[in-house]
Order: sequence, then C-alpha cells, then structure tokens
Amino acid sequence: MKIHEYQAKEIFRRFNVPVPKGKVAFSVEEAVEAAAEIGGNIWVVKAQIHAGGRGKGGGVKLAKSPDEVRQLAGEILGMTLVTHQTGPEGKLVKRLLIEQGVNIEKELYVGITLDRAKSKITFMASTEGGVEIEKVAAESPEKILKETVDPEVGLQPYQARKLAFGLGLSGQQYKNAVNFLLSLYKAYQATDASLAEINPLVVTKEGEVIALDAKMNFDDNALYRHPEILEYRDLDEEAPLEIEASKFNLNYIKLDGNVGCMVNGAGLAMATMDIIKLAGGEPANFLDVGGTANKETVANGFKIILSDPNVRAILINIFGGIVRCDRVAQGVIDAVNEIKVEIPVVVRLEGTNAKEAGDLLKNSGLNFEVAKSLSEAAEKVTAVLR
Repeated sequence: MKIHEYQAKEIFRRFNVPVPKGKVAFSVEEAVEAAAEIGGNIWVVKAQIHAGGRGKGGGVKLAKSPDEVRQLAGEILGMTLVTHQTGPEGKLVKRLLIEQGVNIEKELYVGITLDRAKSKITFMASTEGGVEIEKVAAESPEKILKETVDPEVGLQPYQARKLAFGLGLSGQQYKNAVNFLLSLYKAYQATDASLAEINPLVVTKEGEVIALDAKMNFDDNALYRHPEILEYRDLDEEAPLEIEASKFNLNYIKLDGNVGCMVNGAGLAMATMDIIKLAGGEPANFLDVGGTANKETVANGFKIILSDPNVRAILINIFGGIVRCDRVAQGVIDAVNEIKVEIPVVVRLEGTNAKEAGDLLKNSGLNFEVAKSLSEAAEKVTAVLR
C-alpha cells in the first residue's frame, strides 16, 4: 500500500525523523490558513499524489507571500498532474502539502528496502539527491552507498556512521545525519514498510538534516497489525478495477494490452504475460486468482477482466496442484454461463485431472479454445486477435 508524502511525514514525526513544518490542505483557503499557521516568509506548495516527479510536472512551487500561496494553490489544486510515473493520463490533484521553506546547503538521497537476493534489508544513500535514483544507478552506480542490515540486530550505529561519512558530512551535520538514519530505520521496521525513500534529504546551512520529501510503501500482508496506517489508504489514488478486485481477494493490476489473463500463482501469471508477449500479443492485466480457482473466484475474475474495454480475448492458465483441474473447468463453465462472456476464451489446464478437465470444456457446448501447452495457449489467444 502507498501513502501520500504528508502521511509519511506524520509517521516520521512519531519516530523523531526530522521533517519541515507542514500541513495538508484540501482547498485554497486551507492552504492560506496553513501558511499562516506555519509562519515565516517562504512556503512550498506541493501536490499530493501517489507518484514521483511532481516537481518536474509543475506540482511543486515556491511561494514568497500569502497571496502567492493562494495563487499557486489555486493553480495546482484540481490540475491533472502528469509525471514519468503517472503515465500520459496523469492524476488529479485533490490535496496539497504546505511546508515551510528551508535553507538548503546539500541535497542527498537515502532509501531503505528489501534486497530479495540477500533476503535482508538494504539501506542506501547517495550524494546525488534530487536526481532520479534509477538514473544514478544506471549511470553512476558507484555513487550509491549500501549497507546490508542484519534483521536480528537492526541498523547498527557504526553502519549509520559509515553512511554519513560516505555522504561527505562532518561536524554537527555528521552527528545529525547519524541520528537521522537510525531513527529512519526504526520507522521503517516498526511499521512493516516495504520502502522508505527520501529524495531529497537536505542538509541546511544551520547543520540540520531534514527529510524534504518522504515516500513510504507498506507490506499489505502486515496491515492487519497497523490499522492506523490502513486508515491512510486513499482510494482516489488507486485504479478502480484494482480496488474492485481487492474486495474479492484477487491480485489484479491493469496493463495496456488487449489479452485478459486469469492465472493461479504470481510466478505463473508473470510467465503467462511473458509468453503472450513472445507470441505477439499484449497482456491487458496481471490477475492471480490464488490457489482456490472455484466458480466464485473465476466469475469475479471474469467480471474484473471484462470491465476493461480494451480486452478482446481471455487466456485462462491454471495449474492444478492444490485444486483439481476438473473442478476449475466446471467453475469456468459455470462462470461463463452465468455472466455471458462474448469474447474468445482460451483455456489451458495442467495438473491433477487435466484430461477430465479438457473433456468437460470440449463437451460444454461453449466456444472455448482448449490448449495443451502454455505456448499453444499463447498462440491460440493471439491468433483470434488477428
């Protein structure tokens, strides 16, 4: 689950991670009131959407008077903000973060995430703050410092000192950075986050180390432990079909193609999308129906897939390990009869009772294309699109 910048900073404050004074605003008047409450003579007006690159897209502006706060809030609030992460359709800005201006001396980068190759948390830092970290990794990987964290002991002070030193800090800046990094790790670990990223992390001319930006993602499987974080969920920032799929415990992600995919198992779903691409097609979605592909899950999967007007054919690829293929086949037949699927459906079932499943599909009186292999299924589903 993703949250907004201002929400991530609320979490940071709870763990003593320094952030600028700021307040969320849902209207122009609230933005002006927030600036007055924060005080000072310079403010930053920031669009709040679940995407990076807001500054380049015109969603982050500097205001030097209350009148400028009012003007910029009016311009940004309600705009469709397009960044490299939103896609060309952009996202509608419905809330703003008004923050105090800070006296920036350096812009740095820090991030924490899981290194799946090592099965451990990795703390990253770079002197290239304010730049897309993907670009730094591709062009100057040596500028990204990494510390692997032992889960039994957590981030150690010597590791934080090593990172702070690697960032070229000294004196009070160095001491503040060490405390910052240790506090950030505590925030990450205590909230079951999957990502904590600050770009830029700024060092002020007064020696403070402050999270000027904040991005946090969380492990969905751990949210039952954090109802206060679950309350941060903003459904306006999520795709409507993905929200609908979550109601039925379906793992769905919309893509831009025209072949709907219904698969059990995330790895098999990824492989299915790959082979559709190799056959010349374009997958319209990732959809993992889980281990129990029964009539209800299949029917709900069909409804979600068919809600996408770009879908012109459906490929069902189920491996019958836990679930028997003949039961899946009967579920597919019942679901198609119930919701009247009118586009071509290619089915590939492999595993327990696969032969019986094939017979059920062939004798159903419905217009299924039955495939014996994954490559054959991909060829059949792309053939009907030509």
